[in-house]
Amino acid sequence: MTSPRMKLLLSNDDGYQAEGLATLALALSDLADLTIVAPDRNQSGASHSLTLEMPLRAGRTRDGIYYVNGTPTDCVHLAITGLLDHEPDMVIAGINHGANLGDDVLYSGTVAAAVEGRFLGLPAIAISLAGDHRHFDTAGQAIRTLFTHLAQTPLPPQTVLNINVPDVPHGQLRGFRATRLGYRHRSEPVIESADPKGRPIYWVGAPGDGQDAGPGTDFHAVENGYVSVTPLHFDLTRHAALPALGEWLPRS
Repeated sequence: MTSPRMKLLLSNDDGYQAEGLATLALALSDLADLTIVAPDRNQSGASHSLTLEMPLRAGRTRDGIYYVNGTPTDCVHLAITGLLDHEPDMVIAGINHGANLGDDVLYSGTVAAAVEGRFLGLPAIAISLAGDHRHFDTAGQAIRTLFTHLAQTPLPPQTVLNINVPDVPHGQLRGFRATRLGYRHRSEPVIESADPKGRPIYWVGAPGDGQDAGPGTDFHAVENGYVSVTPLHFDLTRHAALPALGEWLPRS
């Protein structure tokens, strides 16, 4: 007797028409039952925001893809808590158009989509293609390899993996590396411009290069041709500081 196919929820932050999302679906289509719920437009940098002051609307394409007028977090939350008539077994978000290395994970809508799956009790993966976005097929083959492996050795519930794939032909990949998050330099300054009426406008500057980017980090793995796989957790408490903070606090 064969085991039932896994049910995957796919999402992203680049929008439901993004090449990375299409590549992800193609890579996994023969391995699992897929449902796609993604934003109706680019939501890069949305982080873990939820839409609370306006209603969400979901449409559906002829191919069965759901698109939502909200953030990546909205998409996953809506899918799991009411939109779908079944609960998925896992959330996979991506393939992001660009790296999510180091502190990028705090801003990334793609990582946030995966994390929302974890908050709702499911294992989740976020996958990104570093570089100039020329080799989405390499990232597709990488996630296919990892998914085939986890089908034999499942991830524990509430696990989140952040995966970054070098933007190189698949034959040039050197393998997979378990990594920790590195850290970027301070971002470039904002870029000031003007609108057609001469009023000032500003564009957020480019992210900085890797500062903490040595061996063992996600930056180092990708730079050296490896697929970086980083386990994430979201207890942001600085536990080592609790005793000193307790001594510092007023006594009354």
